[in-house]
Amino acid sequence: MLPILNPAATAPIFLSLTEGASPTIRALLARRIARNMFWLMAGSMLIGSYVLDFFGISLPIVRIGGGLILASVAWRLLGATPATPDSRASLAETFTPEHAQRQAFYPLTFPISCGPASIAVAITVGVALHDVKVVFSLARMGGALLALGLIGVLLYLAFRYGEHFLRLIGEAGTAVFLRLTAFILLCLGVQIVWDGVRELVLGLMPVATHLAALI
Repeated sequence: MLPILNPAATAPIFLSLTEGASPTIRALLARRIARNMFWLMAGSMLIGSYVLDFFGISLPIVRIGGGLILASVAWRLLGATPATPDSRASLAETFTPEHAQRQAFYPLTFPISCGPASIAVAITVGVALHDVKVVFSLARMGGALLALGLIGVLLYLAFRYGEHFLRLIGEAGTAVFLRLTAFILLCLGVQIVWDGVRELVLGLMPVATHLAALI
């Protein structure tokens, strides 16, 4: 799941959405996001398939809904204007710990840090963890949770210290890098929506073929 979550690619988006926040607030957010990501991915992996079955929701619908959210966030980032020193100062005043806590899950954890694609992968991995022997199932789940914990540490480090990397490339390079990352995120959202629509269409094709044969 590490290539899907890709903390290095989402760190610039995190820094853009938290512009004006103090290093202390960003460190607090990085910890909360890493913790939220771990629990969201662990829940999706262990009980995600059962929850979807209970509500009658299919994975293509999850992809379409999550992809639309991801695309809307990326579109907003593409149209954002660069912050001036005065706006940075006002943002720093309003970015309180309470404000950071409200943003920690949406949109910083979902869909920025772990979106519908990673949730779908987690559910798929969770199905593959089950075995006839309970001991093997528990061992696989324990290994998967340990791997998620390591990914959470990498996510925290990328978000916590990503600002140092952006400082090296300067303001102009940062602006270009953020816009490019936002565009890639937009394309990813559209791709996720397309994958969901394609799965739905492919699922309807046998029904359409059967109806055509009856006619």
